[in-house]
Amino acid sequence: MHTGVKITAFAAALAATFGTAYGVGQGIDPVVADREPASHDTHAASSPEPEGGGGRAERESASEGQSPAAGGLQISENGYTLDLKTPRIEARQRTDLRFAIQDDKGRPVTSYQREHEKELHLIVASRDLVTYRHLHPTRAADGTWSIPVELPRAGGYRVFADFTPAGKGAENLTLGADLAASGPYEAQGLPAASATAKVDGYEVKLAGGLRPGAAGEVELNVSRDGKPVTDLQPYLGAYGHLVALRSGDLAYLHVHPNGEPGDGKTAPGPGISFTATAPSPGSYRLFLDFKHQGVVRTAAFTVRAGEASGGDGDQGETAEETSGGHGH
Repeated sequence: MHTGVKITAFAAALAATFGTAYGVGQGIDPVVADREPASHDTHAASSPEPEGGGGRAERESASEGQSPAAGGLQISENGYTLDLKTPRIEARQRTDLRFAIQDDKGRPVTSYQREHEKELHLIVASRDLVTYRHLHPTRAADGTWSIPVELPRAGGYRVFADFTPAGKGAENLTLGADLAASGPYEAQGLPAASATAKVDGYEVKLAGGLRPGAAGEVELNVSRDGKPVTDLQPYLGAYGHLVALRSGDLAYLHVHPNGEPGDGKTAPGPGISFTATAPSPGSYRLFLDFKHQGVVRTAAFTVRAGEASGGDGDQGETAEETSGGHGH
C-alpha cells in the first residue's frame, strides 16, 4: 500500500479516467475489503450484455457463435442516456445517489418493463473492483431515481444502470457513467484469482470459467460449515445472480442462471449454473448474490477468461473481504 494522500472529487474522476486508459486485463454494501457486516437486507439481476444494450439481441448473437460486445461502456445507447445527477460524493458519507434515464428528446423515462422483479438494477463498482454494490433505487413520478449510498474509499467508481424501457420490442440496456468519491486515497490491486470465496460462514466454490468469444458454463457451489446448502431461496426470481466486470475498463457482463425456481428441474442448491461468454481475454471479477435463511449475501471471485477454475488455489477471500448488503 502507498501512503494515503488526500484527493479531491475532481482528482478521483481523473483517476477513474486514467484507470480506464491504462489497459484491459487488469442494495448492497461493499463486497470486498469493507469492514461492514456481510448480511444483506432481504429486499433488494445467460449471457453478457452488449455495449449499451443487451437482452434478446445479444443472446441471439451468442447463440449464433458470435462474441457479444461488452456492456456498460457507454453513457448513451439506442436513444437513451444515463444522466447521473450526483457525479461526485464524499467517501464514507451517506449520500443520496440520484440519476435519470433520458430518451432521445431529453425527457426522463417514467415507464419500464420489470426484469427480475425490478424496473431497474443499479450496480456501483470501484475501478479496482474491490468494492461492489447491487442496488435497487426508488423512482419518483418525474422519472428521477435515488438511493442512499455510502462508499468506503476514495477513488473512481463506475455506475451501471441495467433496465428495459416499456414498449413492444424494447431491448434491455446497460448504460454506464463515472462516479468520483473524494477523501484519503490508497491504491489497491485486483484481488488474487481464487476458486473459493468465503462470506458469513459460507464457502462458495467456482468450477468452470469464462471463454473468450464462446459460451461456457460456470457453476458455483454453496456450502456452510462443510455441508452443501440444498435449500437456497429465490432471490429476484432466481437462486443466484451473477455479474461479471472486466478489469481495466469495467466492461459489464450480466449473466443469468440456467433454470429457475419452480421449473421442475432446477434444484435449490448447492450448485448454481450459469452460461456466459466473455467478450475478450483478460481478468474479470465475478460477483454472486445468493439468498439463504432470509439473507442475501455476495461472494466475489477473480478469474481470467480462457483459464478454467475449479482447483483449490489459495484459501479464497475471507468474510471481511466479502462483506456487503443489498439496497432496496
